[in-house]
Amino acid sequence: MVIHGGAGGAHWQMDDAKAAAYRAGLRAAYLAGEAVLAAGGAALDGCCAAIQVLEDDPLFNSGRGAALTAAGTVEHDAAVMTGDGRAGAVALSRHARHPVLLARAVRESDEVLIADPTGDFVAAYGLETCDNAWFATPERLERLAALRAGLPGAEPEVGFAANKHGTVGCVALDVLGHLAAATSTGGYDNKPVGRIGDTPIIGAGTYARDGVVAVSCTGRGESFIEGVVAHQVSARMELGGQDVVAAARTVIEREVTGRGTMGALIAVGATGDCVLAWDARTLLAAWRDGDTVRTHL
Repeated sequence: MVIHGGAGGAHWQMDDAKAAAYRAGLRAAYLAGEAVLAAGGAALDGCCAAIQVLEDDPLFNSGRGAALTAAGTVEHDAAVMTGDGRAGAVALSRHARHPVLLARAVRESDEVLIADPTGDFVAAYGLETCDNAWFATPERLERLAALRAGLPGAEPEVGFAANKHGTVGCVALDVLGHLAAATSTGGYDNKPVGRIGDTPIIGAGTYARDGVVAVSCTGRGESFIEGVVAHQVSARMELGGQDVVAAARTVIEREVTGRGTMGALIAVGATGDCVLAWDARTLLAAWRDGDTVRTHL
């Protein structure tokens, strides 16, 4: 299993204390997912357990603490996919406390993608709902105000659209050899109301195929949509004969760096090989290395 907590430019107001908090959040999420897998749970269960921790941690751009739209509201996107080819996704989610669980519920329905789900729709699945204002943290409100005012440091790398990043994701392989991927995001700060990124677009930001690979992406979503990044990694492995490392590296170079943007992906192959590939200044991630859970900022 590998998890990510977003990639992009320098994180807003990062200091040593916040870096330590990011590492603690990543570690907690990883251990939550790993515990499910260690008990023999399904890959999807492990992914959702990890993502829920990150959605509840206001440091990460998902759930509470997600990026704000230009109107100061929160619109979440999330998706899950299992290696048997089944997927579920939500876009413009404004009420579900855990968008990843709503995406999972959609996976169990006859649909794949639901946009702008109502609070009643969320509640019908027995999931917790929250007022949209609950998701907006003081730091995100400050960030939005700084962007609107054009304050120095608010957008340090305009050429790479530094404020247009931040997503959480998890990929996992379970004891039965099944793969799964889950991704959740608030998009980017000051985004237009109604904008949908790559996360809920199956094959763009999220993809899994048993016997091949599971992929979760983060970065400038438009590039991942145009490059069909997550599926392209799988296709290069299944049809092109590339290994997971070569496929991930090639796709990032061609479809992300090649489009003048930045981003990253995490992947786990059918044999358990885990990969992190990125072209951004930062990548928040966690994985196990022997007896240690490693984190990367």
